[in-house]
Amino acid sequence: VLAGYPVSPKDEEYVLVNNKCQCVTVTSKFVPSEENPDEEILVRNIRIMVPLKARENISDPLSPLRTTFRYRMSDLCKNCEPMEIELGGEIHQVQQGNSCEEPQTCYTYNRNECYTSPVPLLYHGEVRHVPAALTPDSCFAQ
Repeated sequence: VLAGYPVSPKDEEYVLVNNKCQCVTVTSKFVPSEENPDEEILVRNIRIMVPLKARENISDPLSPLRTTFRYRMSDLCKNCEPMEIELGGEIHQVQQGNSCEEPQTCYTYNRNECYTSPVPLLYHGEVRHVPAALTPDSCFAQ
């Protein structure tokens, strides 16, 4: 069961999933049935944006271009954000998703994560590889 939020205050369409990492938005709304205009049916819309020139390893600009994109609704809908609930007078931390330890495949930069790539730097005559931020806003946010 998914709970959503309205796309806009006047809209009857609800956003169920907005996964910026995998470029997927899932919405739902009730529309009149074609067979019976007195009834409404639930329609879901899945919008997938395939990023052009996405790399297999987004932290490595030299990795080969990605040619395969996989989407599993169960992965898109899981909520791994921990939350606190009260049970029997005690506060417990819980999360709604399972298998949250597995890293999520990202097809584009998730602006909430810090991505780096090693860059060669000549320092006192020696070449050293130092991490350079690919998404500086996330890496240096205070």
